[in-house]
Amino acid sequence: MEALAGTIREALIVAAVLCFPVLLVATAVGTAVAVLQAATQVQEQTLTLLPKMLAVGAMVALFGGFALGLCGSLFTGAVANLPRIVRGV
Repeated sequence: MEALAGTIREALIVAAVLCFPVLLVATAVGTAVAVLQAATQVQEQTLTLLPKMLAVGAMVALFGGFALGLCGSLFTGAVANLPRIVRGV
């Protein structure tokens, strides 16, 4: 059971490491656009979507290799622990 718990814990940490920076950038861009919209009194919903999509796309393009490497090492570790997980050790 320790191997399974360790693998699940590591998967949750990897998910948090991959999602948190993207969510942080999307939140910052959304806040900046909302402030700009409030200042100019332009309340168009489509204006908030495009900057967020571009920012998230840029984050994925910049850090995609790192994310893929992290997911690959998680997969490799999970496959290596598979015999211990099946035995319940």
